[in-house]
Amino acid sequence: MALEGSLRDFGLADILQLIYFQRKTGVLTLDGRMDRVRLQFIEGNIAGAESRRRIEANRLGKVLVKKGLLEEKDLQAVLEEQRASNVKLGNILVRKEIIDKEQLKEVLIGQIKETVVQIFSWKQGTYEFSPQAVPADKDLPISLDTQHLLMDGLRIVDEWSLIEGKFTLDTIFIKKAAEMPELTEDEKEILSSVDGENDVSTIIDVTAKDDFAVSKVLMSLMEKGLIEAKEIVPAVEIAPTELKKPVLSYRYLPVMALVISFLVSIFPFFLGTDHIFNKFNASKTISDIRFEIETYKFKYGSYPEKLDVISKESDTWGRPYIYKQNGYAFVVLSAGPDGKEGTTDDIY
Repeated sequence: MALEGSLRDFGLADILQLIYFQRKTGVLTLDGRMDRVRLQFIEGNIAGAESRRRIEANRLGKVLVKKGLLEEKDLQAVLEEQRASNVKLGNILVRKEIIDKEQLKEVLIGQIKETVVQIFSWKQGTYEFSPQAVPADKDLPISLDTQHLLMDGLRIVDEWSLIEGKFTLDTIFIKKAAEMPELTEDEKEILSSVDGENDVSTIIDVTAKDDFAVSKVLMSLMEKGLIEAKEIVPAVEIAPTELKKPVLSYRYLPVMALVISFLVSIFPFFLGTDHIFNKFNASKTISDIRFEIETYKFKYGSYPEKLDVISKESDTWGRPYIYKQNGYAFVVLSAGPDGKEGTTDDIY
């Protein structure tokens, strides 16, 4: 069943939660005014990201050279092989043992995060999720926790609101002034990465600095008249008339939930205590509670001591949900139909 529609009606955060909580496998395609992004999911977690504007091989090569992990001459040779074989650049580098596998994965993960985070700044666009098999990369397997990435995205978007309207992660800068005033070391480093081709997210990658720290330095360089945003031609234009009518709009999920609840109430004899609806409801509530706990930690810096700070809701069988945390991690579960924690019917 396809999930598609407008980002105005169903935001990226809602889409990612739905895919994560339902452990979906497939490809999410997002079309915005400036880019088209494809996110690959395996059992709800992000396994890869592709951007039409950010050609992976070119961007990855730049970052590796800038970080001193790859020589320019080696990059050009590998790019030639990549074009001839159609094998991903990273896979060639690993197979030839040119770069340490873990170092390369770290760079790739950083790029995926930046690609996802920049979508949070989109004000308009369309999305379509297609359930399909997504083969895992045997050379460079990647699985990013979608929920954690979602929290990072919301945090960064909140920080970026301070510079909203000035530039975005997609903005490409060019150098403007010939005379250089006195600069800090951070300003010198970031200015050296401004070349008329690197967008802000690439500069963040190559400098290995915090997103907001880089953004503040870029703001400073703009105010000093050293750089300016480069005008670019949108890669993808989305016309409102091109939006397809969703096969199933998830805006109607609340209505569906009411219908299901009504059917459950009229036909209780069809549902035993182990019925799938009971387990589904418990699992759905646990997923919602998990998200609220992560939000609480993001806001206050620590997990709540007790669950009743977040929710006083009981599970399907009328018992309180079990919550444990040690300051670094937490677990939420239902003891299931038998009410005994640690048995096979526990629901997480």
